[in-house]
Amino acid sequence: MKLNIRGDKLVVTDAIRSYIEEKITRLDKYFDSDSIEASVVIRVRNNKEIIEVTIPTKRYTLRAEEENKDLYAAIDLVSDKLERQIRKNKTKLNERYKKDDNIDFNFDFLASFTDEEDEEEELIVKRKSIDLKPMDEEEAILQLELLNHDFFMFKNVNEDCFSVIYKRKDGKYGIINSK
Repeated sequence: MKLNIRGDKLVVTDAIRSYIEEKITRLDKYFDSDSIEASVVIRVRNNKEIIEVTIPTKRYTLRAEEENKDLYAAIDLVSDKLERQIRKNKTKLNERYKKDDNIDFNFDFLASFTDEEDEEEELIVKRKSIDLKPMDEEEAILQLELLNHDFFMFKNVNEDCFSVIYKRKDGKYGIINSK
């Protein structure tokens, strides 16, 4: 696994870099491909160290974020969180993609995000453009859980429309379809 480690308003020292490499490369045993590139971003906000790790693969994207007063503790937490996500969803992912072996997955990433900041408008602070992958609702729920987000947008192959799936307060899921 290749690591792209960067600090946002923070200098990444060799000691921090080697500790991150040691902890995140433990996850190599779960991946078949050596061409996987993980993105690691370290930030400081209100006396707390925040580490965000994103691992895009051909079929799914893993993401975890942790904050702690101690950077090394945050690195440990995010590494453990990613490993739990992989172990928890490993069976689901294997069953899902064995079932869909006849589908051609030529996507490098689940979604490509391009950040554009518009300084003129004060209400919109960030813009993202995404390429939507065609999938069914079950796979969208799996992606939502893997990314640890509240909602996920995708091209719904069952309904032939664009959909947003979201997690409700009661723990169940809702879906919004465009026509």
